[in-house]
Amino acid sequence: MGSTVLFIIFVGLLHFISQVGGAPLAPALYVFGDSLFDSGNNNLLPTVSRADFKPYGVNFVEGDTGRFSNGRLVPDFIAEFLGLPYPPPCISIRTSTPLTGLNYASASCGILPETGQYLGKCLSLDDQIDLFQRTVRSSLPRHFKSSPDEQSEYLSKSIFVVCIGSNDYMSNYLEPRIYGTSKHFSPQAFAQHLLDKLSEQFRRLYNLGARKVVMYEIGPIGCIPSMTRKNKHDGKCVEESNQLVAYFNENLLGMLQNLTSTLPNSIFVRGHAHWLGYDAIMNPSKYGLLDTSNPCCITWANGTSACIPELEPCPDPNHHYFFDGYHLTETVYSVLARACIDDKSVCSPTLKDLVQL
Repeated sequence: MGSTVLFIIFVGLLHFISQVGGAPLAPALYVFGDSLFDSGNNNLLPTVSRADFKPYGVNFVEGDTGRFSNGRLVPDFIAEFLGLPYPPPCISIRTSTPLTGLNYASASCGILPETGQYLGKCLSLDDQIDLFQRTVRSSLPRHFKSSPDEQSEYLSKSIFVVCIGSNDYMSNYLEPRIYGTSKHFSPQAFAQHLLDKLSEQFRRLYNLGARKVVMYEIGPIGCIPSMTRKNKHDGKCVEESNQLVAYFNENLLGMLQNLTSTLPNSIFVRGHAHWLGYDAIMNPSKYGLLDTSNPCCITWANGTSACIPELEPCPDPNHHYFFDGYHLTETVYSVLARACIDDKSVCSPTLKDLVQL
């Protein structure tokens, strides 16, 4: 049995034990991002970017919830590690807001407000932070009526995880017929434009009470089937596209370190995971994978898009890297989560250390 499969079983056991009675390692988990982290917000939006149908969720206990995968996502594994329930999609909450966290992530959106909007309505990172602001100012105070300081302490101990930015390239910069971004910005200037905007957004999160924030790098977008099947390339990936996001990733750490040094009592952690995703594509056997080029499900547009509803996926999705033309399988998400939990070369401090700070 591979180490990745053992890890999936292990965190599942941890989750079971914590639900039976163990104290969670953090009071709440708040999630922001795009389709890599969306757990169902887009189900309730008028958009083509949805995953609330089979074969999505074929290996997930709750079925086709809107997660763009066959099973759990990175935030689900992190929630299990923390001993918390999976943070529900924020716009599905109709009654009392749970104190254990919410998921604000929205498929096809990005750091920039215009990104991905041609595909339908989605929640940009600004929109997501607006919703979090409503949570902090309207919903949470009902739980902390006796002591506003208690709410501040609760938020300061909560974990915030973010994964966003790939759509700003795939559904903005690399769509010159729809957006003029690539005409106005060089690749380096566009990366800096994104980082400047993201820095402002993280300052907003800080001002709303966030103190422990993990931001994952943008993954190797040049390796996804949507890219490799549409563009000429040598080898497994379109390296020109990977170089585009490298400009962003190379300067992400400096931006986060600047926030940590200037915002008192804050810790902004880089999830240094681009190389990990790339390594799994190039060396699949290390990660228990057999196929790192093709989608597991049958997709629209010759393997370059979303799964076609109700068609059977490949027999063993967790030996695949990609579930559809864009998104990953539970195996790969578990690798990315595990590395941030206990590998200092990916997240420093690790999530194990972060919860104790």
